[in-house]
Amino acid sequence: MNWKEWTALLYPPECPVCQKLLSDTEDRRRHIHGDCYRKLRRIVEPMCKRCGKPLLSAQQEYCYDCQRRPSACEAGHSLWMYDAVSSESIFAYKYDGKRAYADFYSQAVLHFYRDWIESLHVQQLIPVPLSRRKQRQRGFNQAAYLAEKLGHYTGISTDVNIVQKVLKTKSQKKLNALQRRKNLEKAFCVTGDVRGKNILVVDDVYTTGSTIDAMAGCLKRKGAGNVYFLTVCIGRR
Repeated sequence: MNWKEWTALLYPPECPVCQKLLSDTEDRRRHIHGDCYRKLRRIVEPMCKRCGKPLLSAQQEYCYDCQRRPSACEAGHSLWMYDAVSSESIFAYKYDGKRAYADFYSQAVLHFYRDWIESLHVQQLIPVPLSRRKQRQRGFNQAAYLAEKLGHYTGISTDVNIVQKVLKTKSQKKLNALQRRKNLEKAFCVTGDVRGKNILVVDDVYTTGSTIDAMAGCLKRKGAGNVYFLTVCIGRR
């Protein structure tokens, strides 16, 4: 028995949706129970050409939000809808220290979007940073951990420190779209050389896009090329 088998025996993996142990070999290989996987609502066409949100009609090109405002980010994708099922999983990952869930998230994302990522000719993966206070509270940056997993599986360079959050901001949860954007003005700082690089920004959840847009704007002011994003989940508005 190798060390991975010993580790699985001593610390059996759990399903990232129901949080029960994965006893079946096939479930362990997929990192999730089959029935739980089917509960996750994957984003499919028609979707917004910029942010990837689902659209009601194939005749639409952009969602309501992307029609109303420009974005510094070229385009992005998310895997699942942010609903009652996926939100519980993300909450446990972020706040209960369920880091093993990142294996499932990253492999699921790449199963559907590896070809898209390769088509972008991305030179660097950059996670959305946390403030020092939040990172101390959680013990890790969930976006950075996910970015490192994606970098490991794709071979793309990952830098978890090149963008820092330098301003203390209010929690985004209770703010509307305009307030979120104002809240994040000048919140991020690029500390390294991104000139001419195509960049993929990684985060766990996309809601209004204000955080991603602030990141993209910050990177482009420092000379970055095209900026894209990839998240696990996305909200409707």
